[in-house]
Amino acid sequence: MTKERLYLFDTTLRDGQQTQGIQFSIPEKIMIAQTLDKLGLDYIEGGWPGANPTDSGFFESALETKAAMTAFGMTKRSGRSAENDDVLAAVLNARTRAVCLVGKTHVFHVEAALGIATGENLENISQSIRHVADQGREAIFDAEQFFDGYRADPGYALSCLKAALDAGARWVVLCDTNGGTLPREVGEITTEVIASGIPGGNLGIHTHNDTENAVAGSLAAVDAGARHVQGTLNGLGERCGNANMTSIIPTLLLKEPYAEKFETRVNLEALSNLTMASRQLDNILNRVPMKQAAYVGASAFAHKAGLHASAILKNPATYEHIPPETVGNSRVVPMSSQAGQSNLRRRLAEAGLQVDENDSALSGILEKVKSREDQGYTYDSAQASFELLARAELGQLPEFFKVKRYRVTVERRDIREMGITTVSEAVVVVDIDGEKKISASESLDDLEEDRGPVNALARALAKDLGRYQEIIDDMRLVDFKVRITQGGTAAVTRVIIDSEDGHGRRWSTVGVSPNIVDASFEALLDAITWKLLRDA
Repeated sequence: MTKERLYLFDTTLRDGQQTQGIQFSIPEKIMIAQTLDKLGLDYIEGGWPGANPTDSGFFESALETKAAMTAFGMTKRSGRSAENDDVLAAVLNARTRAVCLVGKTHVFHVEAALGIATGENLENISQSIRHVADQGREAIFDAEQFFDGYRADPGYALSCLKAALDAGARWVVLCDTNGGTLPREVGEITTEVIASGIPGGNLGIHTHNDTENAVAGSLAAVDAGARHVQGTLNGLGERCGNANMTSIIPTLLLKEPYAEKFETRVNLEALSNLTMASRQLDNILNRVPMKQAAYVGASAFAHKAGLHASAILKNPATYEHIPPETVGNSRVVPMSSQAGQSNLRRRLAEAGLQVDENDSALSGILEKVKSREDQGYTYDSAQASFELLARAELGQLPEFFKVKRYRVTVERRDIREMGITTVSEAVVVVDIDGEKKISASESLDDLEEDRGPVNALARALAKDLGRYQEIIDDMRLVDFKVRITQGGTAAVTRVIIDSEDGHGRRWSTVGVSPNIVDASFEALLDAITWKLLRDA
């Protein structure tokens, strides 16, 4: 059976950049664009040239891509021709293969926001799209507020689409700009649009996630006949975000009826880089990846219950809808108080520990895990600490060094050039091969990258470990999570630390204590010990 072509349009660099708190630099935009191109997207919307220096600079870089690089802008303003609109000229001067122009399709917005007659808006759309097409560019029309506009006045909303198509648009894209249209209605309206004479082969969908239905709405439009899908990597976007390409792409490639019916430029080999692409974006944004993200999240293929893990060991298909490696992810069988020996044996094997299934140490490790989780520890999200616990029970944990004592002080000082600030000082005394080493560190809260008692403690601990120092020099703390597991005066604090090194490895450790600094120190100690275990 001949498959139909579906076209994927990524707007991470434009619509995704509208996420609160996000502003890409030019090198970051180039890096993201290159990653998207390797995945096999058809269109990469790079931004709005002329709207800000970063977007203009990105297009000036003239990045070469197999995907059609796309400049975004708006239809011409009233009172001037398309040829004499300087805003539209800046978009065309980016010299991209494709140009996407947004225009109003809701009568309310035309009259209230633009303050012009509906007929004049139609003329603006038509002249703008024709001007783009006449320049030899592929013209795309984003029909802003289309679903709301269609509900209010279907005739006018459709006339906007037809004006763009008649002027030479390759695609007219139905935008659920407010994100409030549910999937069933997206499908019904898309069907009606096609029935009105707009070909599905010229029809696209652009949804927002305000009801957590952006991906479902996009698929509903595809089911109804649309053949162009817009979205962003990791679902970035204004308010609640856009349709998430890291969910849409694998669904289209791996799930029926889409996999059987459609083809895209993204192939299965490229799909195996999807998790990497998702996490690269989070790394650029300095954000912790969402563990529960479909397909690419760290927990997407995690099996905590003992019953599940037992079945997974026999056949992964029992509790996995796809093989995790298909999207570049991996299976995780964490340890927790709910775990059985199936989880335990698998987790030990992953850590390189071969233990006979009849070994009495298995039940000892399991009981230890359950006992410590009762005290507030958690090992389903601190795999490195679990490995150290297991090795200690098995007598397979080397003692690299001993911590004899540590001290942390916090003091408010009046520093002349900085005013009143908080200074944290930490001193750590360790014994390495019988030699005592004393290290100290200081953190000032007014410094962006150098603040707090835990930071001072981490720096002091990792400052001088003798012959192990070179091994831990590439370590860095990338996330620090604190939770109070018991309330009141007997409160217990749990700290989970995520670390990574120059080899691209990332690991998590846990510490528990009534004292947050002591809990942090325990997690830091585990983090360094795990690193030494791997590399020493």
